[in-house]
Amino acid sequence: MTKRSDKKHTPSGAVLTELILETFRLNGRLLAAGDDLTGDLGLSSARWQVMGAIEETPLPVAQIARNMGLTRQAVQRVANVLADDGMVAFAENPDHRRAKLVRLTATGRSMLKEVSRRQIEWSNRLAARLSTDAIQEAVTVLRAVRQGVEAEKQ
Repeated sequence: MTKRSDKKHTPSGAVLTELILETFRLNGRLLAAGDDLTGDLGLSSARWQVMGAIEETPLPVAQIARNMGLTRQAVQRVANVLADDGMVAFAENPDHRRAKLVRLTATGRSMLKEVSRRQIEWSNRLAARLSTDAIQEAVTVLRAVRQGVEAEKQ
């Protein structure tokens, strides 16, 4: 029989656990909302995320995965589907012979522009229910938690 741990959360540890659980729930809702926003375009949230990650500059799959906190294999699968659909193309990487760069095609760039337009409208509607200061505070806290998790991993 497993004994329950005698350890208890500190007050801030308990609140942080609530924040983490709420973040998990939010992540699920955001992915579903993203799918709703882009579903009629044939995009999923995963595809949109990968396209957004290379909007400014082409990147290798491994770098996209690191930047997004995903596995290389998951990003590779999405990149392959996007390439099959003509949204991205693989290009030579001057820094690495085998790790191709993933870049948006003209079709992908046009699609991402439409998705961005929709996201801006959606985001503005959602933000209207909140104060800018509250949103900024939430960003600051979430960034600090992410940085703390990253520091624990090192």
